[in-house]
Amino acid sequence: MRVMGAETEYGIHAPSAPGANATMMSARVVQAYAHVTRQRAAGGAEARWDYTDEEPLHDARGWSQNRDSAHPSQLTDQPPVLDAEAVALAYGRPDLELDGQDESGSMLMNMVLGNGARLYVDHAHPEYSSPEVTNPRDALTWDAAGDLVALACVRRLAEDPELPPINLYKNNTDNKSVSYGSHENYLMPRSVPFSNIVAGLTPFFVTRQIMCGAGRVGRGQDNSTPGYQISQRADFFEAEVGLETTIRRPIINTRDEPHATAEKYRRLHVIIGDANLSETANYLKFGTTAMVLSLIEAGRAPVLEVHEPVATLQAVSHDTELSGTLRLIDGRRVSALDIQWMYHRAASELAWETGVADPLHGDGHTHAVLEQWAATLTALESSRDTASSSVEWLAKLSLLEGYRQRDGLAWDDARLGLVDLQWSDIRPEKGLYHRMLARDRMRRIVDPAAISRAVLEPPVDTRAFFRGRSISRFGKDVVGASWDSVIFDVPGHSRLQRVPTREPLRGTEALLGDLFARHTETEPFLAELLGK
Repeated sequence: MRVMGAETEYGIHAPSAPGANATMMSARVVQAYAHVTRQRAAGGAEARWDYTDEEPLHDARGWSQNRDSAHPSQLTDQPPVLDAEAVALAYGRPDLELDGQDESGSMLMNMVLGNGARLYVDHAHPEYSSPEVTNPRDALTWDAAGDLVALACVRRLAEDPELPPINLYKNNTDNKSVSYGSHENYLMPRSVPFSNIVAGLTPFFVTRQIMCGAGRVGRGQDNSTPGYQISQRADFFEAEVGLETTIRRPIINTRDEPHATAEKYRRLHVIIGDANLSETANYLKFGTTAMVLSLIEAGRAPVLEVHEPVATLQAVSHDTELSGTLRLIDGRRVSALDIQWMYHRAASELAWETGVADPLHGDGHTHAVLEQWAATLTALESSRDTASSSVEWLAKLSLLEGYRQRDGLAWDDARLGLVDLQWSDIRPEKGLYHRMLARDRMRRIVDPAAISRAVLEPPVDTRAFFRGRSISRFGKDVVGASWDSVIFDVPGHSRLQRVPTREPLRGTEALLGDLFARHTETEPFLAELLGK
């Protein structure tokens, strides 16, 4: 069991309003979902984000960056503010009346959902942060639920004739030198030295993309070199280790913001992954990384050191034949597949020794991840056609090659870039990934009904259950929430009541399900919860 979660920034575009401000369009996306949740739940089913415990400038290497020297994108503890008049002017309609304002006239740009997730404006993109889960299958499920949340926003906005239609894309670059993130988060013991994390993860992250890359038309940050590559993100990384997430992007991010009991936990903030639509790729992204962290914690990670990791990361991404070799510091030359097999063997050995891989008596997840990991590596070695139903970059490449052969297109043809973009469109009737999924050309792992339920329901085995259920049950009295707490404003009480949620594995359905079942009003619920 490992607490984990995802963050996805969606690409955003208004085809009929090319000059529209992206931040303002993103605010409209959040507004649209606020409208959806108010329709769905009495008293509203969203709450404002509480920034009290945000500490984005703490560095895992033992210091804090000065705020004056920080890039504005790093100051995630400052709530964005956008008033309705600015939004209306951005669309060239100063007379436009927009709903969703608070009492100050500012637009709602940050909300916590009834499934325990967060939906907000992250600079120029709408972002969905999934609730905390304890296994890769649930990580996949609640991340995919975010795509349905985003789709609901697009559908809602399309109903408003006063506004231009807005499209959302689950990708990582506009191919005009801008990249946006798809981040993962994993909870680890703070006792693990950070240097061990860097050493154990760097070779794994440099090569993980061969299973989990989403594929991209073009090379270079500005897309100036024609071609195709494995990863959407690789060309945008410039450092091995660092605190930044939008400039000088590092392979290993050092942000030390645990959102949990700081003396006990470290939250590893992973920024190097692609935004995956493929369920298998997303499943492996979470499952294999969780296993590698277990290797690091046990002191069992493969002893490897890649020569020039940033350049190697990009070389691996550009090698779609998987035929190249990587230079190690000790002089060996190995392939990306070789490195992944090394990690797989080490993870398998540890998992069987500890019993978690036993399909009958294990944890119910490790064996499945190990099997899928091995099957994917084997397919990449011997049967790319088989691998393309699971490996997203291969599936996209197969589609693009079909267009190239049919129409005689070179890799610098703009039509291929449009195909790449349409692959990631979240609308099922438009997105090329969704069309392939409907034709059974992409493999499913999770029942679509489970993903639909995850839009509304929180995970049951983490504190997200308490957060989500509080919002959906007592939303009218919840004035703020975060990963660390839920804040209630109970009628008749002069002071707000903050319920801390520092322990991620408390606040579960097993602990609180009966309490929620007994109460429909906030005051008696809190009285029993807090023992008053």
